[in-house]
Amino acid sequence: MTVSPLIWALTIAVIVGLLAFDYIFHVRKAHIPTIREAAVWSSIYIAIAVVFGLLVLLFGGGQAGGEYFAGYITEKALSVDNLFVFLVIMSSFRVPREDQQKVLLFGITFAIIARTGLIAGGAAIIEHFAWAFYFFGLILLLTAGNMLKPEDEDKDDANNFVVRLAKRVLPTTDVYDGDRLTTQVDGKRVMTPMLLVMVAVGGTDVLFALDSIPAIFGLTQNTFIVFTATVFSLLGLRQLYFLLDGLLDRLVYLSYGLAAILGFIGVKLILHALHENELGIINHGEPVPVPEVTTSLSLGVIITVLTLTVIASLVSRRGRAQNTVSSARRDAEAYVSMTYTSFEQERERVYRRLMENEEKLKNLPEKYQDLVHEEKSLSELLDDAHAMAQKRWSDRQGGMRSDEHPEGLSTIGPDGKVRKDADGNILVEDPRAGSAPADQSGDSASREENDGPEER
Repeated sequence: MTVSPLIWALTIAVIVGLLAFDYIFHVRKAHIPTIREAAVWSSIYIAIAVVFGLLVLLFGGGQAGGEYFAGYITEKALSVDNLFVFLVIMSSFRVPREDQQKVLLFGITFAIIARTGLIAGGAAIIEHFAWAFYFFGLILLLTAGNMLKPEDEDKDDANNFVVRLAKRVLPTTDVYDGDRLTTQVDGKRVMTPMLLVMVAVGGTDVLFALDSIPAIFGLTQNTFIVFTATVFSLLGLRQLYFLLDGLLDRLVYLSYGLAAILGFIGVKLILHALHENELGIINHGEPVPVPEVTTSLSLGVIITVLTLTVIASLVSRRGRAQNTVSSARRDAEAYVSMTYTSFEQERERVYRRLMENEEKLKNLPEKYQDLVHEEKSLSELLDDAHAMAQKRWSDRQGGMRSDEHPEGLSTIGPDGKVRKDADGNILVEDPRAGSAPADQSGDSASREENDGPEER
């Protein structure tokens, strides 16, 4: 399929326009998307990708259309798997939920720019070196094998090399200043954790591209299709993150499904390399008469494997147990970190959900209790969340709010744990005042009306 410069220009203009729309209308003001908002916009972005695919099918033919949809579905599935790592990174940095949209959108923008460069480089390599298909196929087979290995529980995705280097050579602070990337501390300009988490997400996404780009080149060598399928799979990922929310942990077999798909594409690449063989050490540099996998077969395998993987994950009892444990940990971490007064309803929603998950933890069958013990410091986190709820309830009863300042009052120390005195009482400080205790009298003594349901 030949694509004119005009079509390239129009396609890029549409993509830039969609990104600009997101930046201007969705993340300029920090907020937590509702399930309805996330569902509507996820559907819109998926519809845009499907319509574009139908246009490719109409004007490019069945082969091009099949390659686009196979590439789009594969890249979308890999993107969903990437959301797990993004979730770990933002939890490690304790990113306020209302600011997570901006982090994700930055990650998507960085991914599009980085992968465009990798696509251009990959296309140039394939055009001049046919043996590159052997290399790409080997990468996918190794990646598939790594996906089948048990996860490293001690892996710290938030403390990657780029972040460690940034902390070492640049002035940083552990305190958020809204969604600002830099702030003033003792008269000096320093980087906030918001900038560091964006660096972590962006750096991690470069690693993701090392398997996703070879995967899509295994399905099509048309640069336009590779580019558009990759970009449209990334657009809408921000909304999908909030839509899936608690469902991510339910997809316990997703890594196995993706391993099967990457392994299948890896074999497909190697077969294609043999069919186009130019290496002298193989068959004297002559093509090897091996069967090639068709686009329709590739699309069928991808859809079948993903369907079976999702169904198996959703009906799995262990998947439901893992989802409960992970949700309890995530809610506890989110609750003790919440300080914005404008999100009181969200705080109460999280605490109610935490209570529900904690009740489910107590009722887990004995054979799944190991999942609870594997979660580091989960019981400590739950205790902190309950103590925090009790303090906030007590402050309300006394006509006082512990987080009345618009910027919020910090209860988390440098070690990531809730500050407490010798008697076990929670200590609160104003991040604007350094380490000095916050003044909880005066204007913070006003009680809000219609405060919603109490947390205890």
